[in-house]
This record gives sequence, C-alpha cells and structure tokens, in this order.
Amino acid sequence: MLRPSHFNPVSSEIFNKQLRIAILFILLVFGLLVLRLWFLQVVHGPVYRAKSEHNRIRLNDIPPFRGMILDRNGDILVDNRPSYDLYIIPEEVQDRSALLERLGRFCNIEREAIVCMLDRIGGYPFKPVCLKKDISRDELAAIESHRFDLPGVMIHVSPQRHYFHESLASHVLGYVSEISESQLKSGRFPDSRVGDLVGKWGVERKWEHQLNGMRGGEQVEVDAAGRKIRVVSRKPPKSGANVCLTIDKRLQTLAEKSLQGKQGAIVAINPTNGEVLALASSPSYNPNLFVNGLDERTWRQMASSRDYPLQNRAISGQYPPGSTFKIVVALAALEEGVIGPEEEIFCNGTFSLGDRTYRCWKKYGHGKINLHRALVESCDVYFYAVGKRLGIDRIARYAGRFGLGKKTGFDLGNEKNGLVPSTQWKLKRWGVPWQPGETVSTAIGQSFVLATPLQLANLISSVFNGGHIYAPQTTRWVRRPNGESLFEFQPVPIADIGIKAEHLEKVKKALIGVVNEPRGTGSKARIQDIVVAGKTGTAQVVGIKKGSGSAKEEDIPLKFRDHAWFVAVAPAADPKIAVSVLIEHGGHGGSAAAPIAREMIKAWLQVL
Repeated sequence: MLRPSHFNPVSSEIFNKQLRIAILFILLVFGLLVLRLWFLQVVHGPVYRAKSEHNRIRLNDIPPFRGMILDRNGDILVDNRPSYDLYIIPEEVQDRSALLERLGRFCNIEREAIVCMLDRIGGYPFKPVCLKKDISRDELAAIESHRFDLPGVMIHVSPQRHYFHESLASHVLGYVSEISESQLKSGRFPDSRVGDLVGKWGVERKWEHQLNGMRGGEQVEVDAAGRKIRVVSRKPPKSGANVCLTIDKRLQTLAEKSLQGKQGAIVAINPTNGEVLALASSPSYNPNLFVNGLDERTWRQMASSRDYPLQNRAISGQYPPGSTFKIVVALAALEEGVIGPEEEIFCNGTFSLGDRTYRCWKKYGHGKINLHRALVESCDVYFYAVGKRLGIDRIARYAGRFGLGKKTGFDLGNEKNGLVPSTQWKLKRWGVPWQPGETVSTAIGQSFVLATPLQLANLISSVFNGGHIYAPQTTRWVRRPNGESLFEFQPVPIADIGIKAEHLEKVKKALIGVVNEPRGTGSKARIQDIVVAGKTGTAQVVGIKKGSGSAKEEDIPLKFRDHAWFVAVAPAADPKIAVSVLIEHGGHGGSAAAPIAREMIKAWLQVL
C-alpha cells in the first residue's frame, strides 16, 4: 500500500520565487515590446509613414516649357526639344556599386563623379538625383529594356533648350546653363532649383523671368520596381512667355555669312526708332554647347582662344573709328564757325606741326579742297588743320553729343563706353598735359579715341534722322501663350545732337557724295536707283614707318594691318536702314567694308 508523500514547504517557496521571476521577465519583455511599438509608431511614426507612402506615391517635378524666341517675322530661332534624363533614387538602391557597373554597360557615365554626388546628398535619400542629362536614344532603349535589373533608376523627360540655327545670332540670343549656387542664394530666382537652366547672356538673360514660366508637379503611384501605375494628382506647369525680336533672320544670316573667315562686326538698325535689324560678331559660338554644360577642355579652349568667340564685338569691341570720326569734326567745325563750308585748305600730302610731319593717305595730296570734297575724298590734311583750330576739348564735347564715349542704352547691356579723350582725361589718366599733335591725330579718328560698331551706327543715324539718338533695342514684344502682352516696343529717345539743320544738310550732301560721286571713297557701296550715303574709315592699328613710299599691305603681318570701317544709311532722303561694318585688319574701308554694307542695304530694301 502506497503512503502519501509529505508536503515540502521549502520546495514550494522555491517554485513561487521562480514563478515570480518568470512573470517579471515576461512583463519586462512585454513592456519593452510595448515601448518599442510606442517609439516606432508615435516618435518615428511620421518618418516611416513617409517612407511607406513614398514606396507607393512618388512626387515628380514638372519643369515648364521655356518660351520661344522668334525673329521679327515670326520665324522660330529658339525653342525646346525633349530631353531624356537619367535619374536614380538613392533609397531604392541596395548596391550602388553593382548598379553603377550595370549602368556603365548601357550608357557613358563618369562613375567617380556620380559616387561623390550620391555621398553629398545622403540626407535626402528619396530625392531623385540626375546622373546624366539628354541620354541618346540607344542609351534610352538599353536602359528601358533592362529596368528590372536597375532598381531605383528612372527616366525623366524634360524640355531642353534648342537653338535651331546653332551659331546664328548667338551674341544676341545668348545662352542658358545650370543655375549657380550664388544665383540660388540671391533670391532673384524664387522658382528655380538645383539643376535648373537659366539665361546667362543676351536675350535669354534679359527676359529670364518671362521666358522661364512656372513649374508644375504630379503625384504618381508606382509599384515595387518603381514603374508608374497611375497619376494620383497633377498640377500642370505654365509655359513661359514668347519673345519676338526686332532682328530679321534673313538679314542676320547675310551679315554672318559676310563675316565668315573674318574677325569683325556688323550692325544694322532702323535709324528712325533704334530697332536693331541685325547684329553680328565674328567669330561666333554655338549656344547649344552650354545647355548640358561644357566639359573643362572645351571651355578652356573657348575662353582662351585668341579669336575671342564669346566677345560681342558689336557692342564691346572698342576700336579707333578712323575717318568715320571726320563726320563729328566736320559738324563741330561748322557749328563753332572755325571754317566755312566753302573755305579751302591746300593739301600737298603732308601737314607740319612743330617738328613732326603728318601724312595724308593720298601721297601727293588733294590740292585745294573744301569741306564737301574733304569728306568725299576723306582728306586727312584738311581735318588735321580743322582739328587744330577746334582743339581737343571742343572735339570731345561734340563727340559726346553724338553718344561717343558712353553707352548707347542697348537693351541687352554688357556694352563698353568707348573713349573720347580730352585734356582733363589725359591729365587724370596719365598725369601729363595734352599735346597739340594728339589733337590732329584725334581729328582723323586715331590717337586715343575709341568707338564700338553700335555707337557708329547711332552716329550715322543721327545725322540723317534729324539729329535724334535712340537707344538700340532688340525686342519687339513679349507675350504669354494666352496672348497677354508683357512688353511692346516703343522708341526710347536718348538725346538730340543739337546741330543746326543747314549744317546737317552740308554734311549729308557730302556723305551722299562719298558713295555716289566719281572720286568718293565709298563708291563700292553704290546701288542703282537707291541713294546710299556713307563714310569710309581706315583705322591704323600700329604706326608703320614709311620711307619714300607706303608700306605694302601684303608685307605687313595680319595682326598689324589696319581695321576697315564703313557706315552708311539708305535711302538718304528717307532712311530705312543704317549699317556699321567693321572688319578687323581688313585694310581699307572702301574695299573691305563698303561692299558688305551694300549687300546688307540691298537685302533689306529688297533690291535684287
């Protein structure tokens, strides 16, 4: 028979103690779990909620279409084309090295630069990062066909600036490139972000805020592979305004064709209101190169080129105006009464002042010559004598009336002042007094005097438009796509030259004679049935010592040869176009520049 075991109080106490420990442990673990859940859901809840939403909803930025730029007849000069840009979302990439290696098989990307870029944006793992803009169609096809092997990769289609005619009017149109950090911080571009393109020069810069438009966005539902399922919501972008220029594409093309293989500039304006019809500078550049950013080598070559393709010679090239400056001296002499229009001065080919002898371009001189003949035949000795009578300060004062030595008010800016010397200027600049010999050199557009091609176009215009100077403008209108007008062209008067009408008439007749009289230096600008008026100019670059005869042009190195000038208006009685032509180291204005002006005038007046 079994005997019942006796109760052991010690064993019971141990069991209860172990049970309490187990219960405490379970409660502790449960408490930790509750605490962790609270921490995840309450403290970090918004972060993980955002991550969860982002796995399903993606926010896509929609850049606006930049406005078109048109010529005065509505021909498109600048528009947009689709650009297929390669992006990556860092958070969705598990193995960056493997992904970049795969991408390298499909498109040409700089691995090191991309790794550095991804490291810098570590705090924004969901923000798409652009690896390469404007990939080719072959690269696009290869990437799309391997999307399952490229997690986190997306293709974004954006509008890219496109200059239809490449270098045509590039110095007017300017270019766009990626916004800089300083520009972003300036506050002047409130709707722009890193990677956006903004106007850096010319029309693109002048009308940046109107051309740029307003960006949009969309919420897109995507699957685990990042493929679009549907658009949840969308705010469409607003396209930028269109800009219509005063430039005529046909005339601009002719100007640039005339400058091919040369260094120089051509300006054509409407002398009655300041509209710029053509503005060409050679050599030029292709603004399409700047859209995706220039590589360092290309930029270095362009910036260090001795041809200076980025310089707009028409507005920032400063040159001695040569004999075109005689227009100013002639009108100053008439206004000041230092010489009568019929008073004659004898030219034997030389002019003596002190112990120096100044030569006329015509070796044996022009004989007795009055103001009319002096302008027609561009006699240097006549203007040496007249300049001496006037003095440098009166010459400077009248040059200032014609807008020389100061900016014209060109609407795209970045122009240079040129230079009109005076006694005060030289004393301040060099600390030495003015010399009489410098006055006679200035009287024929040499010495220190400098002008831009645009300033000389304004000069010849003011003589034939009644004495008015207008600010040159390149924009006819700016309008939104819905037709709302933001800007309409209006002439901007700058000044009146204040020259008596009878004196203007004397000089106008002489300038007509330059082109149309038998011994006129600008006869190569003559057009049948059209009265063209103009003035030649040959600006010496360096002094060439002369012996018994003149130095032959072919014996002078190109960089030391004279600059060739010609300024003209037509028709003289009712001017519709004023042209200024400069050919660097072109030699004589009558032979190198006048024929170009003739073709420009013919094209504009549609004379075949």
